[in-house]
Amino acid sequence: MRRRTIAIPAPPADASAPAASRDEGSGGQPEKLRTEFAFELPRGYVDESGTVHRSGVMRLATARDELVPLRDDRVRDNSAYLSVVLISRVLVRLGTIEDIHPGVVEDLFASDLAFLQDFYRRINSEGHTRASVTCPSCRDTFAVDLAGGGRLGES
Repeated sequence: MRRRTIAIPAPPADASAPAASRDEGSGGQPEKLRTEFAFELPRGYVDESGTVHRSGVMRLATARDELVPLRDDRVRDNSAYLSVVLISRVLVRLGTIEDIHPGVVEDLFASDLAFLQDFYRRINSEGHTRASVTCPSCRDTFAVDLAGGGRLGES
């Protein structure tokens, strides 16, 4: 699968600003959409030689990533397998392993799979689960993540 980064205009900070200045980041360049995110597993994947792989990269999911697993017989037989197939599609790298397939995800410790499910949810809903709040005591404003800790496919 070919990976790419696309340029998209940032949301307008000020609707009265000229369109050219709203579409460009600092230095007059269009802002780029971040599509890959690094992570560190709590325990790590242990390969057949005993090497532990903890760091990795996950990319944003596409509509195809979420649709293709639904045609997988393993998912049809057991809906819980959906997250295994889906996570294997969006993992770019796990340690030195770049060929990530469902068998690799099946061999993760349960805590690492839970971590990746939560990480998937967070990066794919970015911008939709954060809210700006103001502390009633000090009046400081900051962002909070409103998302719950549910698993993939749960509402």
